[in-house]
Formats: sequence, C-alpha cells, structure tokens
Amino acid sequence: MNRFKALFALLIGTWLVTTFGGCEKKDWRQPEKVHWDRDMCERCKMAISERKYAVDVVDPKTHRHYKFDDIGCAILWFEEEHLPWGDQAIIWVKDAKTGAWIDARKAWYSTDKITPMGYGFTAYKNKEDAGSGEVIDFDEVKRRVIKIGR
Repeated sequence: MNRFKALFALLIGTWLVTTFGGCEKKDWRQPEKVHWDRDMCERCKMAISERKYAVDVVDPKTHRHYKFDDIGCAILWFEEEHLPWGDQAIIWVKDAKTGAWIDARKAWYSTDKITPMGYGFTAYKNKEDAGSGEVIDFDEVKRRVIKIGR
C-alpha cells in the first residue's frame, strides 16, 4: 500500500509541475516572440519574414501586442486607426545589426535599405551602426512615412 501511495504522489506531483509550472507570468511590456513566416502584419496582412525589420507594438491599456513587417506599416496603422493610446504605446523594433529588440523611439534609422514594404528605414540602437549615409531619428521617420502614405 505504501508503494501505491508513493507512486500516486509522484504522479500527482509530476502532473502539477507540468500543468502549472509552465504558467510563468510574462512581462507584457516586453516584445512577444515572432513566429516567422506565420505571423501576419497587422496593417498589410503580409507574413512577417524579414527578421531585421519586425515591429511589435504594445497597447499599454489592454497589453495586447500587434506585429508588423515594417516600421512604415506600424506608423501608418497608428494614423489610420486613430488610436487614443498611440502616444503611450510601447514600440519595439529589431536592431538590424544585432537582431535584438530595441525601443523604436530611441533608435536611429538609416534611409538607404530596401525594407519589406519599401519605406526604406532600418533601425539601429547605436547611431554609428546605421552607416555613413543619412541617419535620422524616430520623429523624422514618422514624418516621412506619413508624407509617403498620403
């Protein structure tokens, strides 16, 4: 009988660990994993496949994540949707050099690359990594994308 109780306790313990142990609460402020070639851009509905240009926008009120294939799509989506939380949104963009997620508002952008939707802005954490061509900040990217989109 003791063997039965020990085996039963072991099975219950294993079940509890596998069932509830994986329920780690994630920080909603951090970017979500992109399922390359499966996740779709929120605006243009194309598959997100170019790892250097992915964008993850987080709604600070609902904590919902929206994914984009190009910073241009994300900016135009904000304009088209007239979202009241747009200025408070957390915007993550991939650093083209390291592949790490970086704050899109603090990033530096080169203007001479071919991007998935043709806006031409590539993000970098460090200004010197953006190359020797024209390097601009997020506000200038936003201004130019809106001008292109109209």
